[in-house]
Amino acid sequence: MKSLEKVDYKKFIVPVIVGLIIWFATPLRPVAISVAGWHMFALFVATIIACITQPLPIGAVSIIAFALVVLTRTVPMEKAIVGFGNASIWLIAMAFFIARGFIKTGLGRRIALIFVRLFGKRTLGLAYSLIGVDLILAPAMPSNTARAGGIMYPIIESLAKEFDSDPKKKTERKIGSFLIFAEYHGNMITSAMFMTAMAGNPLVQTLAKSNGVHLQWMDWFLAGLVPGLLSLIIIPFIIYKLYPPEIKETPNAKEWADSELEKMGKITVPEKVMIGIFIFALLLWVLGSTLKIDATLTAFMALSLLLITGVLTWKDILNESGAWNTLTWFSVLVMMASQLNELGFIPWLSKTIAGSLHGISWFFILLILVLAFFYSHYLFASSTAHISAMYGALLGVAVSAGVPGMLAALMLGFFGNLCASTTHYASGPAPVLFGSGYVTQSKWWQMNAFLGIIYIVLWMVVGTLWMKVIGMW
Repeated sequence: MKSLEKVDYKKFIVPVIVGLIIWFATPLRPVAISVAGWHMFALFVATIIACITQPLPIGAVSIIAFALVVLTRTVPMEKAIVGFGNASIWLIAMAFFIARGFIKTGLGRRIALIFVRLFGKRTLGLAYSLIGVDLILAPAMPSNTARAGGIMYPIIESLAKEFDSDPKKKTERKIGSFLIFAEYHGNMITSAMFMTAMAGNPLVQTLAKSNGVHLQWMDWFLAGLVPGLLSLIIIPFIIYKLYPPEIKETPNAKEWADSELEKMGKITVPEKVMIGIFIFALLLWVLGSTLKIDATLTAFMALSLLLITGVLTWKDILNESGAWNTLTWFSVLVMMASQLNELGFIPWLSKTIAGSLHGISWFFILLILVLAFFYSHYLFASSTAHISAMYGALLGVAVSAGVPGMLAALMLGFFGNLCASTTHYASGPAPVLFGSGYVTQSKWWQMNAFLGIIYIVLWMVVGTLWMKVIGMW
């Protein structure tokens, strides 16, 4: 006899109660906010809380939220459904499919093994080589979870066990703990460096546009280049000193990589095709503004080529559940965030907070907003959900307070990724890498608490100065 699927109804209690309290407080709302704007605020807050408590998967929560937005006549159907046609969200979905090509063909694994063979003689060099692979793959893989879990983690786990480093044997500190934690931070930094490296980044582009700031792929890349590269050099070294591996020399890594590459055989035709399409997409993303080719169109073109050449099948596309899940809940949350802006709530909030900060230097206002954004991430289990909830409002405050628009939009965008330097549930890669058992929860939190300060100082100081040098503000 079939039974109903299990739903944890208790986890609905907090979002429903909070949503209803805000909804019925409509008569007490500020005069500048419309009834519809206040109702949207109530529904949005309830949805974000439900994304945190997760009585159902986030996609299911978003569908319920969509139904309520239209049912309560807060937003008409023709406006609500527009979210599903958002170009930035389709860019995310398309790039998920492109990432599948790296995994299916084995190209991602081959690149990782080549880097291990070339640079893996010492443990620190091994960490840098693995992070280098993440850097190469990041521009065309917006799923940082796919990079960490689908490509990097299997390589790290195999390497660790090659050196008899296994949490089950209590030997995790030999090499595995260091490599896992270094890769987590490398993944996070590379996610911050490219607009197409993490699913939430194109969402930043959309929300920035609604605040009058137009971000291009090259803007993001150039602004993040110097602080990103410095972070990739400095952070693994700090981790090496804070959390040193017992094994410092890894001459066997080269032999292991050689044997694994030998098992893979010569580079295959699908891998060669994947390389060509990857270079094609990357070039068009870089030159898109010059050639007047939209980034989302480039992603559609790349996917079309993967299908035409047989690298991927339509079944592969249908089975890529992460892409369809992201497309669903992103579309709803973007629609809700956009309507908060359109219905006047975000402009009111921005002006109110900006007014209270009157007389303070715009740099310190930006720093306060970045700190609020960064440390509020302890409440979130998803970087993308965090961006959906807070980015638009914080950027609105920054712009209203006189912070240069491009600087504010990009700095908050960078920290939408870097705030993952908080908890063991902070982003998609966190449960994958933390769940391996190589790093204890207390150690994860302790080291991240220190490294978070490093990120704030490095990106706010160097990043701001670098963007001034290249004329972005």
